[in-house]
Amino acid sequence: MNVEFVINDFEGPLDLLLHLIKESKMDIMNIEIESITNQYVEYLNKQESMNLEVASEYLVLASELLEIKSRMLLPREKMEEEEEEVDPRDELVNRLLEYQAYKEITKVLKENEEKRSEIFTKTPENVDQYMDEVHGIVSDVTLDDLVDAFKKYLERQKENKPLKTKVTVKEISIVSRRHDIKKILSKKKKVSFFELFPIVTKEYVVATFLAVLEMAKNREIKIVQEDTFSEIIVEAV
Repeated sequence: MNVEFVINDFEGPLDLLLHLIKESKMDIMNIEIESITNQYVEYLNKQESMNLEVASEYLVLASELLEIKSRMLLPREKMEEEEEEVDPRDELVNRLLEYQAYKEITKVLKENEEKRSEIFTKTPENVDQYMDEVHGIVSDVTLDDLVDAFKKYLERQKENKPLKTKVTVKEISIVSRRHDIKKILSKKKKVSFFELFPIVTKEYVVATFLAVLEMAKNREIKIVQEDTFSEIIVEAV
């Protein structure tokens, strides 16, 4: 199936000429001027036969092509050896190369514009009123800080005389400890990190520690420490 192009399919005469060169698989640096001129003029004649108006700029380029064609067909006069021969196509090639470069740049800019249209921006505003909420989740307290503090707490507990204990098969779950911590914070609002460990057994300690981490991650509590070696405080959000 033959595809018919019309003037409106191109952005100008140079765009049409580049298309014809590409379709003919010519080297833009070595245009076969006779062939490309014939194709260009034939294309314009088709437009007129279809009762389509041909813009004057297309006709201007057609006349330039015919002039270059005629100059290349004329016998060349003998020139002195030191004088460099000028190719009649040079100016046209330079214009085509420049136009091609602009066209490629335009394509990139258009793609960037389409990508940019998918991005929405917001004007800057003062967020000081939200700083407490943002910093309060874990503040400057890291997981390493909690682990180090917890190790020191366990070391202190070892020095204390053990209390009377009772063996039990009751399982201590993270869910139950979260529930207990929420109850504590609903009354006191803020407590020392170590107050959350009233019972020092392996199961109880591990479940409580994991419950604290999970609640901090879910933004249910915030963990703060005013100074590097000060007490770690857990607060309800």
